[in-house]
Amino acid sequence: MSKAKRAGEKALRKDVVATALAMSRSGLSPGRSGNVSCRWSDGMLITPSGKHYEEISPDDIVFVGRDGSFEQNSQLPSSEWHFHLAAYNARPDRNALVHAHSLHATALACAHKAIPAFHYMVAVAGGKDIPCVPYATFGTPELARHVADGLKERDACLMANHGQIAIGLTLAAALELASEVEVLAEQYIATLMLGPAHILPDEEMEIVIGKFRSYGAQAIKPTH
Repeated sequence: MSKAKRAGEKALRKDVVATALAMSRSGLSPGRSGNVSCRWSDGMLITPSGKHYEEISPDDIVFVGRDGSFEQNSQLPSSEWHFHLAAYNARPDRNALVHAHSLHATALACAHKAIPAFHYMVAVAGGKDIPCVPYATFGTPELARHVADGLKERDACLMANHGQIAIGLTLAAALELASEVEVLAEQYIATLMLGPAHILPDEEMEIVIGKFRSYGAQAIKPTH
């Protein structure tokens, strides 16, 4: 491996640790719950299994190949590595994933409720809703298939009786989206306490999605 590639991997490992710590310290995913990964080489770098985020170092981040292989003398990867790989296979245009057991998103997931277009900001996940994929045991290929289906046309989804997932171009973007999903989940639950939610029509959401796309493109244009 070249010096530049080693430096790139080291930097990404640090970013994975920093993202996991930010997720945990913000309360987005309590205790040891949740996991974080990003693409690297022909696979991904992912948080290890069973370790508290305050205890992990960049060296603890595990490289998992596209075939699910990892070095046997390394830390064990998160038990959820299956759905991380499945998400990257389903979305070659995304490079990072944050999985959290955030309070309100998880509550909706346990009720098997998607987040509909009760608020225009639902479009931040790339569509007219944030779907809830069916339940399957954690760490199984079956759950990975459900997640891949849920993320084919969305950047976020809920997992029944489990939690939420957000993907992005970068780790920072994935973490920001996971936080936004949690805010939307809290707002949706509060709305339901007042009565039925008034859902925006598909036509309006298409307009909003288009505006979000142009807004994002404008945000990354050079300023000079």
